[in-house]
Amino acid sequence: MAKKRIVTATINGREEEFLCQPRQTLLEILRNTLNLTGAKEGCSNGNCGACSVVVDGKAVNSCMVLGVEMEGADIETIEGLAPGDGLDPLQEAFLENAALQCGICTPGYIMAAKAFLDENPNPTEEEIRFSMAGNLCRCTGYDKIVRAIQQAAEQRAGQSASCEKETV
Repeated sequence: MAKKRIVTATINGREEEFLCQPRQTLLEILRNTLNLTGAKEGCSNGNCGACSVVVDGKAVNSCMVLGVEMEGADIETIEGLAPGDGLDPLQEAFLENAALQCGICTPGYIMAAKAFLDENPNPTEEEIRFSMAGNLCRCTGYDKIVRAIQQAAEQRAGQSASCEKETV
């Protein structure tokens, strides 16, 4: 049996230290060690995206990366997305557009969409659909999800435009 290793990473803005076996996935660490259960185990082979989290600004399937690889990483999960007193605009857009049903895929979609919108704040519908190809939903169909991401992008653009006016 391999020795457990101590890993230090920033998770949702807080430095965390956790003990893990070399073969444990980030998903296992998040859910079973850190009690961050938002990321869901869907397929355990990187095909569904239900376990998507943001690592160093990129969406990753947490079932496909090892916990020991996270040394020094900045990890964002659905639990850290919303401010303490409400929901993130992306979460609001998913609610307003009924872009969820059973909820298994929703946290992964939201985190993948967050990483995508951080890189591409003004996407086309085609770009949204292409970027979300790694996330699967068996309940809602994809149009509502795409509309929610479009709405969140528009809200973000409106917020950044108002911030620019304030600083000028």
